[in-house]
Amino acid sequence: MNPVVTIVVPGHDVAPYAPDALASLRAQTFPAWTAVLVDDGSSDGTSELFAAAAAADPRFRVVRHPARRGLGSARNTGVSLVDTPFLGFLDADDVLLPDALTRLTATLDASGSDFVAGAYVRLAADDAGAYSPGPVQPWVQAATDPARLSVTIDEHPEASGNVVAWSKLVRTDFWRRARLRFPEGRLYEDQVLAQLMYCRARRFDVVPDVVVHWRVRAEGTSITQQEDRLDVLRDCLDAMREGLAILDAADHPLAAGARVRLLLRMDVPRLARIAAGHPEDEYRRMLGTFARMLAEHPQADPADLSSPLVSAARLW
Repeated sequence: MNPVVTIVVPGHDVAPYAPDALASLRAQTFPAWTAVLVDDGSSDGTSELFAAAAAADPRFRVVRHPARRGLGSARNTGVSLVDTPFLGFLDADDVLLPDALTRLTATLDASGSDFVAGAYVRLAADDAGAYSPGPVQPWVQAATDPARLSVTIDEHPEASGNVVAWSKLVRTDFWRRARLRFPEGRLYEDQVLAQLMYCRARRFDVVPDVVVHWRVRAEGTSITQQEDRLDVLRDCLDAMREGLAILDAADHPLAAGARVRLLLRMDVPRLARIAAGHPEDEYRRMLGTFARMLAEHPQADPADLSSPLVSAARLW
């Protein structure tokens, strides 16, 4: 059977988690897939795990970066090898649900759209270290529920809140026609790319089905668990700022408004809680500059600006 979908699976030092990710691919009800496993300069057992998977199953192939180059570069390396009609992404510490590819390919076959985005949930550990999935978060639900086929970002502006790469399946010809590529050498690289996808697509689909469990690592090494670091905050704010600028430049005011609302209601308050007790004044200064930029955006809602945490951030 010729593959129809290629899944790009990047990983750096993910030996404790990669077996679950690879098993979730093998468990797909849609059989016509192949996967490019990109080992991004790992120093643990990731290389051996990827090699063993490829030796046991010809649907897997492995590419190795001799030194770590970052998630954006690893994904770009994988995409360069795609020769199937559809492509998607799965981080090597996450889990793809069994019917994910069946649901996503069937949706694109029915609609003819450029890509489809599904829902996702966090996979978090309890005190004993056992992982279990949580509920669909409100911003994910707003972006994906109810199902919508063949829409634009102007028709469904809340979709702009789904900024992750791994909940989407994309037509390869659209990816290349739209000249899509992940930014390299930075974190939160999928946020900018997601807004480019929404702006450049002729039509896209959303479905409420949960397609991925997004792991929040118990030992705290997920990047979203390190937002108290100045370098992580800088990349986070840059990605959000640039993603919003893409929507503004492409003249999608409804989507830009939806994005501003979400940033003010979710991201700024989350980061302000960290900033309030942070030892570095530079952390507060960076967040304050970002919060004031959002407050001055034409689509900013005055009600969101009255939040105590947002008000505090604007003063830093």
